[in-house]
Amino acid sequence: SSGINAEWPLRPGRDSGLEVKQYTYFKKETKGLDFDGMIRDIGQMEEGSVIMLHACAHNPTGVDPTSEQWDEISRAVADRKLLVFIDMAYQGFASGDLERDAYAVRKFTEDGHTILLSQSFAKNMGVYGERCGAFSVVCGDAEEAAAVESQLKILIRPLYSSPALHASRLVSTVLTDPELYSQWLVDVKGMADRIIGMRHALREGLAAEGSTHNWDHLTNQIGMFCYTGMSEEQVGRLISEFSVYLTKDGRISIAGVSTKNVGYLARAMHQVTK
Repeated sequence: SSGINAEWPLRPGRDSGLEVKQYTYFKKETKGLDFDGMIRDIGQMEEGSVIMLHACAHNPTGVDPTSEQWDEISRAVADRKLLVFIDMAYQGFASGDLERDAYAVRKFTEDGHTILLSQSFAKNMGVYGERCGAFSVVCGDAEEAAAVESQLKILIRPLYSSPALHASRLVSTVLTDPELYSQWLVDVKGMADRIIGMRHALREGLAAEGSTHNWDHLTNQIGMFCYTGMSEEQVGRLISEFSVYLTKDGRISIAGVSTKNVGYLARAMHQVTK
């Protein structure tokens, strides 16, 4: 099993008895994707390994491959005969377009990969406290599907047995009612556009404060989270001097930035990075 060198810690692996390794993903110098490093590492993976990928709005880096890069990743994964596990927790929260955010999932399926897909509705449906999602497995035929379903039921029984109904019924209702579904698409795009707008506002605010650093990565990255590039020392000053709280690696939640606090945040960031 192979992970990511900038991965959120709540992932299956060691607790399941798997040997977990990391592949190159984030490049600190550019605050973007180290695509060459990623392809190189995929090419060195043992055949039959499981590779975990984020479909969109990568957490925690906010860095996504382009569609052309996804195409090449698919080819590299096929060459090594890897089992693809795709985590999609933020569909719609990257670009605001559910179709665009699902590109990787559909590309890998079209290319003939057997994929496992874990999908969360916690964010894009606003049911975070209800823990609603879906797990899908693409199988070769009905016999394989029946065998996989049987194994999944064996795993599910001791874990949670029966999922809560409340959120799943909400999600099912929205997805199957044409009027509600159309309204939901507008709502999701509104949320994504607000996040994108806050990225631009923060970058513009830093420029207005007189910052001479290149903050293009704030708007080049996508989704709810952003690796700002600030050091642990700078983060410490943000916390102690400005009461702005973030993780020590400089990661911030753009969803927590608003029109009311973006100016203060830009001023604080400029003060600790100038």
